Amino acid sequence: MTDIYQNDQLFLQNIFPYLIAEMDRYYGINNPFNGGKVIEREHIYSAQTPKKQMKVLITTFWDYPFIGGLQNYITSLKTGLENLGHSVDVIAPNHFPSDEMEALRDYFSKKFTYFFTERYGSCNDKILHNISKLYSYYTMLENMNLAQYDIIHAQDRYTANVMGVLNHALQKPLLFTPHGFMTHNRLKFNLIEKGSVEEIYFSAIDKQAIKYANQIIILCDVFRPILMDIGASENKMTTVYTGIEFGGGTIKKESKNKTVITCVARLRPRKGHKYLFKALARLKDKLENVEVRIVGDGEMKKKLKKLVRKLKLKNVSFLGSREDIPELLSESDIFVLPTTSDTLPISIIEAMLSNQAILTTNCGGIPEIIKNHYSGLIVEPANSKQLAEKLLFLLENKTARSELASNAKEFAFQHLTVSKMSQKIEVIYQSLL
Repeated sequence: MTDIYQNDQLFLQNIFPYLIAEMDRYYGINNPFNGGKVIEREHIYSAQTPKKQMKVLITTFWDYPFIGGLQNYITSLKTGLENLGHSVDVIAPNHFPSDEMEALRDYFSKKFTYFFTERYGSCNDKILHNISKLYSYYTMLENMNLAQYDIIHAQDRYTANVMGVLNHALQKPLLFTPHGFMTHNRLKFNLIEKGSVEEIYFSAIDKQAIKYANQIIILCDVFRPILMDIGASENKMTTVYTGIEFGGGTIKKESKNKTVITCVARLRPRKGHKYLFKALARLKDKLENVEVRIVGDGEMKKKLKKLVRKLKLKNVSFLGSREDIPELLSESDIFVLPTTSDTLPISIIEAMLSNQAILTTNCGGIPEIIKNHYSGLIVEPANSKQLAEKLLFLLENKTARSELASNAKEFAFQHLTVSKMSQKIEVIYQSLL
């Protein structure tokens, strides 16, 4: 492996030079690396471009296929574009031989450990892990025939950086879709310390992803101010809501003498299950003919079950991970997602297409697709009192449930299908050719 690059230090500095330059500034290096010329891709829009069949490359830094919202999005986009007559490939790190990727990561980890220690006197583990994976992915992609593609669509900031470097010579239209709020959220939830070298490093990746992209496709408008704060311009961003294909919503099964409440979400702290349970505890005497189904699995399972026992909520059932979500939602009357941090949850869209009365929170892009008192009810995150009040309203008002569900379903079929999403993204692609 050591004979791949004749000058290791020059290679380590020159592939992603802006990362080394930012860290040099942070550590106060006397003769900092200048980082080379930063190239920002111009947005070229041509509404008159005739439609053509395209060969599209979708790239991700994470394993694919896999279970998760990002992976589902990629699958939906690939399917939708192929249905429109385009050819689509997906590339992820796990598509390359695992032994080769592992050897590369080990190689770069050793090289950067020495490089950082010699240059800065220390080596940050999170940065080391990330940059080693960046360089490994770059090395494997460098040997691919990327010139065959008309469009490159990066699904995360890391891949946008890798493809941005490789695209210097190709000059292909490069698009970037962030699926989370990146360093902004890490700082918000204290996953990164403000003013740390980690903030400097990951912020540089965020900013460069924006500079490399011809166009940024955002999942909801809530991304706009966050991305503008780190350099994105309005004309470089286009909102395209996530679309899904879902089997629910066709036939509603009436539950005899009971109302079914369903929550579909990973059992993680930010999904807010504990606030739902506390809200239910406030309504104990109103839940005689109510069944609450908790669908999903995760690290909070034991704690949440313990909380349910403590609150003596006898009508709550944990169903675990399920493959029959459409069937479960066809038996449900009310869908609750008490999330405290989200972008645009797929489970909300599934509920909309399944004709559910939806109760959720004012998080991320949710209010963009759920209009309060029209297509659902919105409460503030982490507010079990509000949650209880709105839940009681839905339990006692079947007509209101029906109206909210109908409006949500109509909006979803108009805006949140794979077909609609793919058609909008196709137009963006075509405008860049």
